[in-house]
Amino acid sequence: MARLKVTQTRSGIGGKQNQRDTLRTLGVKRIGDTAVHEDKPEVRGMVRAVRHLITVEEVD
Repeated sequence: MARLKVTQTRSGIGGKQNQRDTLRTLGVKRIGDTAVHEDKPEVRGMVRAVRHLITVEEVD
């Protein structure tokens, strides 16, 4: 199964509370933090909610 590498590139300050919560749930707390997750629909939904604050790469 594919994995997604999520890296925070912009700050969540000034964003909505649910976006800040989503960043925390994805495991990134500050700019430059990276987390790797299984490619599941739940994770894809979280990524879509904060796509303007992160970059996503597919890794093996």
